[in-house]
Amino acid sequence: MLRVFQSDLFEPRRFVVTLELVPGREASGRAVDAVMGIARDAFADGRVSAVSITDNPGGNPSLSPDVLGHEIFNIGMDVIVHFTCRDMNRVGMESRALQLARMGMKNILALNGDYSGQGFGGQGAPVFDLDSVQLQIMLDFLSERLAAAGDPDPFFAGCAVSPFKQTEAECFAQYAKLCRKIRAGAKFVITQLGYDARKFYELIQIQRYMGIEVPALGSVYVLNPKSAGIMNSGRVPGTVVSDKLFQRVRHEWTDSKAGQAAAVERAARLAAVLKGLGYRGIHIGGIHRRFDTVGLILDRLAQIQNDWLSFVSEFNFPQPDGFYAFAHEFGSEPGPPAFGRDTPPTHVREILLYALLSKTHDAFFNHDHPLGPLFHRMAQRMDTNIGRQLLKELVEDPAKQLLLHCQKCGDCGIQHVAFLCPESQCPKHIRNGACGGSRNGRCEVYPDRFCIWFRAYQRLHQARRTKDMVKGCVPPRMWELNQTSSWLNFHMQRDHQSSSNPIALRCKAGECKL
Repeated sequence: MLRVFQSDLFEPRRFVVTLELVPGREASGRAVDAVMGIARDAFADGRVSAVSITDNPGGNPSLSPDVLGHEIFNIGMDVIVHFTCRDMNRVGMESRALQLARMGMKNILALNGDYSGQGFGGQGAPVFDLDSVQLQIMLDFLSERLAAAGDPDPFFAGCAVSPFKQTEAECFAQYAKLCRKIRAGAKFVITQLGYDARKFYELIQIQRYMGIEVPALGSVYVLNPKSAGIMNSGRVPGTVVSDKLFQRVRHEWTDSKAGQAAAVERAARLAAVLKGLGYRGIHIGGIHRRFDTVGLILDRLAQIQNDWLSFVSEFNFPQPDGFYAFAHEFGSEPGPPAFGRDTPPTHVREILLYALLSKTHDAFFNHDHPLGPLFHRMAQRMDTNIGRQLLKELVEDPAKQLLLHCQKCGDCGIQHVAFLCPESQCPKHIRNGACGGSRNGRCEVYPDRFCIWFRAYQRLHQARRTKDMVKGCVPPRMWELNQTSSWLNFHMQRDHQSSSNPIALRCKAGECKL
């Protein structure tokens, strides 16, 4: 079984190169031939440790990364399969993971995924039954099952993170979720795409500060005016190409030959900076036709890598009024990050709602509260068909609909998101932290409203409880409780907070300093 990527990643003398390939929408033809040709050339070149295959990028249908990855795997090239939570429920995801294991492809990039795009007959239904943290845990559990069945090779799963966030709340949410991903089992990290060297270094510093010793790969992209324009407009969630950089790329490409040369040089110089900053490797994107461009980038990297400090100033494309967690000093030991020093004031309505719901929850939904045994006995008496219906329809549903826009999931998760409902207020239903798609605090899917995790950080900061975002992790919603009373389910220990829930026990282990 191929383990090239994993071996190279933990070989200190090796600077790892991975290459992202994007399948087309057809099962055969020019696009597929191009992807296979690039993979063959990458294998022949010998400097690329693995190719990664995207999973329906942008939420739009494309050729499965599993089948294409298996063909590439069979020619001898190691593969990282992108695995998103968007298109399958947990049953389908577990089945897919077992299929990948059977095919020998154990390198996984676990992602929430972009929101659903256009498929047959219109927009696809978004699933998001698990989030990327819960997916990591599922793969970890499956690895134990595989080992028990005689397969010695576990899944080698990694995660993504975006240090290129504009606001303090988004930055904290990204790093808090990174903590949860690592504690859930992620073995490597790949960044989103940006062109701010200070932000790239911030990720290295935050990992040191949090005590995370997981290898990180920085994303490098071969920009042309089309791709730069799409990213600049926000149509690729999580990527950041500033107005200044976009205009520069457009100017460079007034002559296509000069533009291509400038794109290669920028990619090589960014790769050199990343190597100098301490990244274990680079993840190259934007290669759609030929491998030759990758070869040129790596050749140039070999020539200039020792001059990386002289290139740092070229990657100074900050976002307007962007937040930075650390002072800009290369090589310095990270002190405490600047979270909480200049946070904008939280709206009084947010403060009051959080205080009301937090105090109510601590009093009535806490197994360790002195009145906990009494509430349990009351729940036992009310846990009949008539009792459940009266409680739910006359008291619970009206109160939670008024305060939370409750969706009646029966397995309440508000306590994990600063008493905001992840089912009604997050289109991806994420219970373990922000996705990478927010922009200036706004939701990826509904830009007219703030991301639920942006609001959660503001609430928790005001209450001096931001560490709640790095404690353990949250098990997935229990669908068998849908449309039942979450109040009774809590006190009867039927919901995800039950002490007997094995995922809950796994999630309680470990937290990061942040």
